Amino acid sequence: MFLVDSAEAGTDWDGVLGTITKMLEKVKAEIVSIRKWDDRRLAYDIRGVSRGTYIICYFRVDGQKIQDIEKSVQLSERIMRVLILNAEHMTAEDIEKDTPATKAEKEGTPTGFAETPADRPDDREEAPMAEEPDVDGVVDLVEGDADDSQGSQPESETLD
Repeated sequence: MFLVDSAEAGTDWDGVLGTITKMLEKVKAEIVSIRKWDDRRLAYDIRGVSRGTYIICYFRVDGQKIQDIEKSVQLSERIMRVLILNAEHMTAEDIEKDTPATKAEKEGTPTGFAETPADRPDDREEAPMAEEPDVDGVVDLVEGDADDSQGSQPESETLD
């Protein structure tokens, strides 16, 4: 997963993908899939940037080359962060599943804007108002037990 400035990704998408592709080709990585994952507000500013575009990339490479990729990212002015995980367990179907960006594109929703509860239709039925609980029996029981529950403490014996 690569993180780049959203403004740069919006203006030069091909250049951003080219940068990532060149980094991976430099270490002889085989790219399986590369696409936009989502555009999000960052938890904190990175290099003065508050929004980032996440690019998910599946590739095959010798494990010894991971450090070289990370070093290239650190030297890059285009890529702000990278997270590389082992995904050998993933199937081709898993890799091609919709990302938040592709889902939003299909629905016509701009990416990076999560629906708020106020925006969602409320499909739930209103719950009926609860009736006043019948507490008469409870009160009688408590009042009846009150004498017993307050019971006196056993008198302490005094030794002379």
